[in-house]
Amino acid sequence: MTDSEAPPAKAPEGVSGAPALPQPVLEIASGYAFTGPALDLGALLWDGRCLPDVQIRIPLPMLNRHGLVAGATGTGKTKTLQLIAEQLSAQGVPVFLADVKGDVSGISAPGQENDKVRARAGEVRQEWTPAGFPCEFYALGGTGHGIPVRATITSFGPVLLSKVLQLNQTQEQSLGLIFHYADQKGLELVDLKDLRAVVTFLTSDEGKSELKGIGGLSTATAGVILRSLTAFEAQGMSPFFGEPEFDTSELSRVAGDGRGTVSVLELPDVQDKPQLFSTFLMWLLADLFHDLPEVGDVDKPKLVFFFDEAHLLFNDASKAFLDAITQTVRLIRSKGVGVFFVTQTPKDVPGNVLAQLGNRVQHALRAFTPDDQKALKSTVKTFPNSPYDLEEVLTALGTGEAVVTVLSEKGAPTPVAATRLRAPESLMGPVDPAALDRAVGQSPLYGRYAEAVDRESAYEKLTAREAQAASSPAPAAPAEPASSRGRGRKADDQDSSVVEQVVGSGVFKSLARSLGTQIGREITRSIFGTARRRR
Repeated sequence: MTDSEAPPAKAPEGVSGAPALPQPVLEIASGYAFTGPALDLGALLWDGRCLPDVQIRIPLPMLNRHGLVAGATGTGKTKTLQLIAEQLSAQGVPVFLADVKGDVSGISAPGQENDKVRARAGEVRQEWTPAGFPCEFYALGGTGHGIPVRATITSFGPVLLSKVLQLNQTQEQSLGLIFHYADQKGLELVDLKDLRAVVTFLTSDEGKSELKGIGGLSTATAGVILRSLTAFEAQGMSPFFGEPEFDTSELSRVAGDGRGTVSVLELPDVQDKPQLFSTFLMWLLADLFHDLPEVGDVDKPKLVFFFDEAHLLFNDASKAFLDAITQTVRLIRSKGVGVFFVTQTPKDVPGNVLAQLGNRVQHALRAFTPDDQKALKSTVKTFPNSPYDLEEVLTALGTGEAVVTVLSEKGAPTPVAATRLRAPESLMGPVDPAALDRAVGQSPLYGRYAEAVDRESAYEKLTAREAQAASSPAPAAPAEPASSRGRGRKADDQDSSVVEQVVGSGVFKSLARSLGTQIGREITRSIFGTARRRR
C-alpha cells in the first residue's frame, strides 16, 4: 500500500472502537498509522489512560533524518536508546551506542522477565520475548573493557584537537598552521609526542624561522599550545592517540544472521574526561562522513549513531567547531547515517543543529528551580502545536514515558503523542565483566587493534635530526642562517651537503616531488580538518 492509499483519518486501521475515541486521539492515531516498516515505541497516553490500540511508531526510512532523546536524569533515556537499538538491529541496521554509565552492555544478553516487565508489556500490548543482539565492545585507547579505539593526531585534526585542548579561536587557527607545516614537511603526526616534538622544534632557535613561512605563527601562541599539550599528556591522555588507528567502517557491519551489529563504546573509565570522549565521538562521526558514499534516501539507514551526553560536545565550543558539527549533521543524512543526540533538554543543543533533528523523544523534565522552569518553557516551544498541555504533561511523565513526535513517511511531523514506552527485550543492566572480557577477546577485531604500534614518525625524525646535528663537527667557516636551509635553493657544493643531510635524515620530505600532484604532500582534510585516510 502506498502513502496515497493510507487509511482515512477518521478510522485508522488497528484502532478498535475508533468512533468512541475523542477526535484528538483519532487524529494522533491517524498520524502514526504508517504502512511501511517502522519501529514500535509504545502506546498512546491520553487523559491519564494508556490506549494500547493507538501504537506510536517511527518509520524506518526516517531514522536517517536524525533525532533527539532528552529528559532529566533517571527518566529512562538509556532504556529508550536500548529499545530503539534492538529494533534497528533486528531490521538489519547497524547501531552505535556510547555507554557512558556502563549499563548498555546488557543489550548483548537476553532480558529477564519479571513483574514490571510483564506489567509494561501488557499495558502497551507488547509481545515481549527475551533476546540478545550481536555486539562489539570498544574502549577509548583500550582504557576499560573493549577493543581499543585510537586515532592518529593527523586523522583527528586541528579543530577537534583544539576542542579537547581547550584552545581559543586564535590558538585553534595557529594549531591548524602547525598541522599544515607538518603535512608539507612530511612529519607524520601519529601520537601526542609527535605533535609535541613539532611544536617544540618550531619554538626552538633552529625552528623559529620556520614560523614565518607558515603564516606568521607567534612563538607565544606556539608556547601556549605546547603547554596545553604537556598538561594534556600529564592527565594520561596519550593512550587515546596512536596506531593502529580504528577503521570506522567496522561500525557498519552486519552479523551473519542479517541483524545489524550493535557497537557499544564503553566509556565509564573516562567519565572524568568528558571533553575527550565527546570529541572522540565527533571524530568517529566525521570520519564516517568523509568515508561513506552518497546514497540519498534509502529504505533503511546504513547506520544509526547515538551521541550520548551531547551537551558536553557543545559546551564552550568555538564558532568554527559548531559550524562544522552543523554541516556534518546536515550532510551525513544523504550518506544513510542517522544521528540521535541524547541530553537533558533541547536547549543543550544549538538551534542550527536542533533544526536538523526530525524525530523527538522527550522524557520528563523537572521544574524545581527558576532555571528548570525556564528550560521547561523553552522545551515546550520546540514542539509542534498540540492538544496537550505540554508543560503539565512533561512534568508529570513517569519513568519510561515520553512525549514523541517524529517524521511521517512523507517527511511531515507527526502529532505530538504522550507515550508509554515498550520494555527492551535485552538485559536492562550491564553484563558480567568476565563475560564482557570474553566477548572482547573472542572478537575477530581484537587481534587487529589490541596492541599499540609505535612506528617512525615526527618525534623519531626530529630526534634523529637533533642527534645528527649534535654529532656533526663544527663548520670551519660561518654557515648560512638556519632560515635558508633546505628551501629548494640552487645548491652549490656546500649547500648541497646541507640539503642532503636534512633530506637524508628523513625529517623533511622534498616538496619538489609533490609539485606535479593536485594536493601535493599536504593531507586532504574534511570539514573538521580530519585527514582523509587511504585505506
